[in-house]
Amino acid sequence: MTTNETCLSPGLLLIAPQKTDVKAVAQLTYDVCAADGDATVATSADDMRQMWQEPGFNLATDAWVVEAADGKIVGYEELYNRHGFAAFEGDGYVHPDSLAQGIGTALLRALEARALVVMEQAEPAQRVYIRNGFGTKDTRACELHQNEGYAPIRYSWRMGIQLDAPPPSPVWPRGVELRPFQPEEQAHAIHEASQEAFEDHWGHVPMPYENWETHTIHRPGFDPALYFVAWDGDQVAGMSLCRVKPGTGWVGTLAVRRPWRKRGLGQALLQHSFGEFHKRGVNTVGLGVDAQSLTGATRLYQRVGMKVAMEYVFYQKELRPGRDVAEEED
Repeated sequence: MTTNETCLSPGLLLIAPQKTDVKAVAQLTYDVCAADGDATVATSADDMRQMWQEPGFNLATDAWVVEAADGKIVGYEELYNRHGFAAFEGDGYVHPDSLAQGIGTALLRALEARALVVMEQAEPAQRVYIRNGFGTKDTRACELHQNEGYAPIRYSWRMGIQLDAPPPSPVWPRGVELRPFQPEEQAHAIHEASQEAFEDHWGHVPMPYENWETHTIHRPGFDPALYFVAWDGDQVAGMSLCRVKPGTGWVGTLAVRRPWRKRGLGQALLQHSFGEFHKRGVNTVGLGVDAQSLTGATRLYQRVGMKVAMEYVFYQKELRPGRDVAEEED
């Protein structure tokens, strides 16, 4: 019996998930997020299935479920290698009816044990860490992470707006225009532009094209008509990549490249996105943002009428000191 299993209450079992568990795991994420007050961030079964098939992710070794005696899945954790086996991200859930049974502790320890194994593939000089995020109201998760050696390092917000009327029409900077998104022809240019734009954002690490393509274009429910890309000649100036979630519109990526900042492009992209959602009858729109954004994103969102709906905290544990991934890219 492993250390992870000994902390579990009798009748609970920590095992690797099967592909057939995808709906049960997605339902678990919904139950947890709904109990925390923000069901909009729950993972759908389609999105979960896609994540399990993403390049570099191994369901047998990079994810865990906790099963109750009746076979119900009451806990889930996954380890995502964000970059170079040095920047890891976890995502864990414990059913609100199954608290105080050692589930969170077992999952978090399994996460770290796996990271310690695969981090041997990282560059020797790189700093290695695990980062997890959850709602600030989840005091149990905060206490659990602190007990396991994690520390809070950053906060983020989910911001939202209710569109009771059509939003103002966007005013585009001179020379900038929207063009229909054509994935086969434009995907690589948009990937490069988004990676460049997010270099100024806290916590950014490069995402390989294959993973970006999976997250952005091949994701379930992908609608190219909701991908708004602003061009200045043959250059991508900015983008608002949106999708519809159950009951809400979601701005997944809002990015403006440095040469086009402070010209109103971000606001124009947002207002255009809001307008398209409103035309579709989707009047609640949300997005996620770093609460201490270095590019002033929070001020932009407040300026167009968005308000903070939920606050999240990131906890981090360093597994090995060294140079940050961002520094390696400089």
